[in-house]
Amino acid sequence: MRAALPSAAVLLTLVACQPAPAKAPAAAPADTSGVITWAASADRMGDGVAGRGYRLVVHTSVGGTGVRVRLSNAFGDRPLTFDSVYAGRQKQGAELRPGSNRRLTFDGSRTVTLPAGSTMWSDPLPGRLPAATNLVVSLHSPDAGGPTSGHWMAMQTSYASRGDHTAEESGAAWTVPTGSWFYLDAVSVRAPAGIGAVAALGDSITDGWHSTSELNRRWPDYLARRLQRADTAVKGMANAGISGNKVLADGPGQSALNRLERDVLSQPGVRTVFLFQGVNDIKAHAGVTAEDLIEGYREIADRVRAAGKCVVGATVGPFKGWHEWDPAAEAVRQEANAFIRTSGRFDAVTDFDRVLRSPYDRARMLPALDGGDHIHPNDKGMQAMADAVDLTALDCGTGRGQVVSPPSPRA
Repeated sequence: MRAALPSAAVLLTLVACQPAPAKAPAAAPADTSGVITWAASADRMGDGVAGRGYRLVVHTSVGGTGVRVRLSNAFGDRPLTFDSVYAGRQKQGAELRPGSNRRLTFDGSRTVTLPAGSTMWSDPLPGRLPAATNLVVSLHSPDAGGPTSGHWMAMQTSYASRGDHTAEESGAAWTVPTGSWFYLDAVSVRAPAGIGAVAALGDSITDGWHSTSELNRRWPDYLARRLQRADTAVKGMANAGISGNKVLADGPGQSALNRLERDVLSQPGVRTVFLFQGVNDIKAHAGVTAEDLIEGYREIADRVRAAGKCVVGATVGPFKGWHEWDPAAEAVRQEANAFIRTSGRFDAVTDFDRVLRSPYDRARMLPALDGGDHIHPNDKGMQAMADAVDLTALDCGTGRGQVVSPPSPRA
């Protein structure tokens, strides 16, 4: 038996909007009063299909009112129209909780057209969305075509349909499961005054590869749960990880340098950027030196500070046993980590290398934390990483350059 539904006060309950004539709105300005509660960095995916609907399941961090979603055509090569977008709360699978599904508008219109290369925020929805909620965004495009903007490794099942079934709370029409998110890259809420967010800029480890699907066990998810329980003003979490992503070179996703503004700095309420990248630059053996990687770290830190935010650096974890490891790559990793720990370039440092490494071979991950491929942590490793983060550092609470000493790894 399923538990009884909570009262309407804690459901995503929204006053029905008066319909407005369809129009192509100007770019919606960022809502400076909002705080990011979920994000997934977009990349170029396969060609879109006209007339297809997507029911996308995402897990929020901070709770609040005035839910807004950001749609992305960042990698499209033509204008993209959405004629129906709804948000509700998941009951199970593609089925929504009764009474929770509400239409989203864009500058007052039910239809929105995104120019190629753009993103667009919706209008806020009246009502409250609790923290740690499975929000479901349903969208339909009558003219999708060309490259899709989305996030291919969601570690969460969403659903597709033929035709427009976005208004339906039943899951009957949503018969095609998918492990990716399409066209949706952020959700924000209006949180209480003074509440902010942290954005984790990373690669497949941040994206959650080798954590358990459907259970939100990426290290940023564990960190988000810690933030909700803690006496801190930082409550929101934006996961800006892309599997295979690099600091310096485009590949899977634009490089961290090239996507920093769209995926991180533009997100509402972000107070601190948590930088944990570099292993893909190192292991690719593409001629990247420690000096090259360090210069990338410097540029990211400078741009984050210029935007008025704090930046926390994290050391690159061990990966001996992965097929691309060799002593030369290890030497680059050690030099890059020495810079992260000692340069003073960051407001704080979390030593993920120390958290994950084996005491018997410091180039290798501790077996109890290893997801099996010697580079990606398992659920226990993901939690150990999140537990090592000093929460005060995320609110600029530690001295600049301080290395946060993590607890001993769990057995």
